Amino acid sequence: MSELSLGSGSVVVTGGTGGLGTAVTERLLASGARVVVPWYDEAEADRLTPHPDLVLVKADLSDENDVERVLGLATADESRPLTGLVNLVGGFHSGSRVHETPVEVLDAQLSLNLRIAYLVTQAALPELIRRGGGSVVCIGSAAATRPFPGAAGYLASKAAVAALVQSMAVEYAPDAIRVNGLVPSMIDTPANRSAMPNADTSSWARPADIADVITFLLSDASRSVTGALIPVTGTTSDH
Repeated sequence: MSELSLGSGSVVVTGGTGGLGTAVTERLLASGARVVVPWYDEAEADRLTPHPDLVLVKADLSDENDVERVLGLATADESRPLTGLVNLVGGFHSGSRVHETPVEVLDAQLSLNLRIAYLVTQAALPELIRRGGGSVVCIGSAAATRPFPGAAGYLASKAAVAALVQSMAVEYAPDAIRVNGLVPSMIDTPANRSAMPNADTSSWARPADIADVITFLLSDASRSVTGALIPVTGTTSDH
């Protein structure tokens, strides 16, 4: 998909300094977009190579005021209008069954995986409506429909992301705003390799490949696609 261009618009990428996010940010910059990336941990912000179209902003995306500030930067340049949003912020927790897991774990998973995506999308929608449309991409999980023991909070939060994607796709279709979700299995990031040093990574989804799919969903080439939950599960369907 290297030929895809996003023109000169602006895209907000939450989680754009993470293992997947850096690949997505770099791919969007290469496609011509102005990319606004909120960051919270300075060490993570340093993962991105400086670029004239990269706007880094320190922000706590659980804070509505910070979210509004990020969107203010994303919409500050009328010559580079906001055309897209990629919600990559998320968290994972597993290891115990429901009766052994404090409800605070569920609260944290819902906050990281659902509430932040809701808040940032909510803030972006008025500008996308004003500009006559755009594209929103969220990250779910293939495991939400093929669960495994010990991660009920995580799986419930990712199932909620899928429901959010499909409901917003219906709500904002009249505004020419497309909303789609990716449902990856295991992603080949440094963090996942560190957590599972003995795993066979040959079938894991590569961040660069996921970045290509996201670029497609943000581009005019996907203008007829909305409400989709797209599997990005590497080379096999066994996950």
